[in-house]
Amino acid sequence: MNPRKVIEVTEGKKRFLPLLLLADEQESMVDRYLERGAMYLLCEDGVKGECVVTEEGDGVLEIKNLAVVPAFQGKGYGRALIEAVAEIYRGRYTILQVGTGDSPLTVPFYERCGFVRSHRVKDFFLVHYDHPIYEAGVQLTDMVYLRRKL
Repeated sequence: MNPRKVIEVTEGKKRFLPLLLLADEQESMVDRYLERGAMYLLCEDGVKGECVVTEEGDGVLEIKNLAVVPAFQGKGYGRALIEAVAEIYRGRYTILQVGTGDSPLTVPFYERCGFVRSHRVKDFFLVHYDHPIYEAGVQLTDMVYLRRKL
């Protein structure tokens, strides 16, 4: 078995579009941050997940996209990616934040990873997406921001 490693992707990020679309199902939204973001892959006998982060100013680094290959979800790969990114940027940024839908799946995941609710943007998903977004049977409307210190 190959050891787990995190590598940065600097070219050809779009080739991972199927994985990116697991976390953000509208390609035009992915296009808004993909090229300005840093993309990391978690590999262990192949790609298991990806994370895209962007600089948001004032010491804030934001997770814009975090996805794990469906067959490997719930096995710690998402948390491992968050911890790897936190380690890479620790000392260069003070806050790691993520914006996500107010879902019973994703919010508790981030809370288990040490994030706390910060603020919300009302109707974000209704305004910025061209179709309704559902997760775990819940229509996403507001963007919930969670933060943790680096």
